[in-house]
Amino acid sequence: MIDIIVELMSYTFIRRALLVGILVSLCAAILGVSLVLKRYSMIGDGLSHVGFGSLSVAMAFNLAPLQVSIPIVVLAAFFLLRISESSKIKGDAAIALISSSSLAIGVIVTSLTTGMNTDVCNYMFGSILAMQKSDVYLSVTLSVIVLILYGIFYNKIFAVTFDESFAKATGIKAGRYNMLVALLTALTIVIGMRLMGALLISSLIIFPSLTSMRIFGSFKGVIITSAILSVICFFIGIVISFQYNIPAGASVVAVNLMAFIAASCIAAVRKIGVN
Repeated sequence: MIDIIVELMSYTFIRRALLVGILVSLCAAILGVSLVLKRYSMIGDGLSHVGFGSLSVAMAFNLAPLQVSIPIVVLAAFFLLRISESSKIKGDAAIALISSSSLAIGVIVTSLTTGMNTDVCNYMFGSILAMQKSDVYLSVTLSVIVLILYGIFYNKIFAVTFDESFAKATGIKAGRYNMLVALLTALTIVIGMRLMGALLISSLIIFPSLTSMRIFGSFKGVIITSAILSVICFFIGIVISFQYNIPAGASVVAVNLMAFIAASCIAAVRKIGVN
């Protein structure tokens, strides 16, 4: 195992993927706890499809993919919150509406221009070979910004997550912090798409949170465990991907699934013991 890790770290593209992947895993895990508790976890799936649509347009017009995707996905996140809060289109329906529309636009634009080439497939399913040096710099910068902002506004996000009505009563502007979570989620989705792919990036938001909730009951305990678990699963997934030559995104998701099943079994055994 040690020999595999040493060989793994000898490749520059693997080191880039690990650096970005670990930061993205941290961001996705801590944001995922709030999103899951607010029953808004599928926003990651919706935004990833928006990201694919914007990437398709960027590639069709020979523009920088990430620079185009970031503002579009951020705007989509704000739009999702706005229409779900102020209209009859709520939560999952709003996400499905945006998600399917963006995916359709992306497929149409791709079909009419570049076709379903390797670059498009990399964005859909992820590739550790896709990380360029400029992508790494931008991804690391945005990830650090996400982590810093989450740390600064942790108490407000905690209050809005558990009881939005009470938070409003105490003077907290809940809408502002919902928008902040949406913004941070949008940034995380975009920078993680190169590694995990548009179809799998939402798993980094959902799995670690659900797994941690099977074991811990406190918000802080779930946050910490989710972050640690997400990083460990990502690293193991990359090692397995390298060793057996399988797509990195799928490998990471499979490891997260096994961790979730193991945690569920532990929770079930604990429940039986209590009873």
